[in-house]
Amino acid sequence: QVQLVESGGGLVQPGGSLRLSCAASGIIFSIRIMNWFRQVPGKERELVASITGGGSSNYADSVKGRFTISRDNAKNTVYLQMDSLKLEDTAVYYCNVKVRGLDSWGQGTQVTVSS
Repeated sequence: QVQLVESGGGLVQPGGSLRLSCAASGIIFSIRIMNWFRQVPGKERELVASITGGGSSNYADSVKGRFTISRDNAKNTVYLQMDSLKLEDTAVYYCNVKVRGLDSWGQGTQVTVSS
């Protein structure tokens, strides 16, 4: 059974930083593409960043140059370093992995950017 547990959300001022973590279990972590999504009420869930098992990454245009996704395959953990945060980054952030065509999600962690 796939389990994803996010942590690291919180309240931060504009321009600040947060680091999200997602600990995975129940999968062969090192071979899986790991994703971070975010969602605000009334909107669809948005893909923020992805990272392959080998460390290649992709980002949504809205976060390029500000967010960095990384992973530690020894710890089965994926991270999202968020810098220069903006008000519009406020959302619930979810960790995601697709295994055999099925999506698994964490419980989500709230990130609020506010002055």
